[in-house]
Amino acid sequence: MSLRGELNGFFGGPEGRRVVLVGIGSPIRRDDAVGLRVLELLEGRVPETVLLLKTEIVPESYTGAIRDFSPSHVLLLDAANFGGKPGEARIVPPKMIANATVSTHSLPLNIFIDYIKKSICERVALLGIQGVDISLGEGLTPDVERGAGLIAEAIHDSLK
Repeated sequence: MSLRGELNGFFGGPEGRRVVLVGIGSPIRRDDAVGLRVLELLEGRVPETVLLLKTEIVPESYTGAIRDFSPSHVLLLDAANFGGKPGEARIVPPKMIANATVSTHSLPLNIFIDYIKKSICERVALLGIQGVDISLGEGLTPDVERGAGLIAEAIHDSLK
């Protein structure tokens, strides 16, 4: 299924939809910042029913802001290694998140997702974006930067 198809399936129709997009990643670890970059590309382009949260490596510190927004959907955007092409994105199944052993985050994402599902809203997903380089440094690699632009457009179109 295409990314747009996955996003449309996740978001469903616009009736009563309130969405929180959570950008996760370290701005000093190259492609790990791709979730943050996608949100930068969406700034000023989403309706008032969409909240953009750049949480860097501590998404758990933003649970209050997520709860206060009363979302129907929460989509986390983060670099992931699923064997895809650089900059490719897909909804990552929960069992793949639980098996992740390397993370730049202080709390494993599967625990954070479970918490959001149990205490705030049921519709929570991780959009994993294939990175190339998460070494220390700033700026995305070229393929991941191109992917960030395509992902931002797909999310924008799905939220219309």
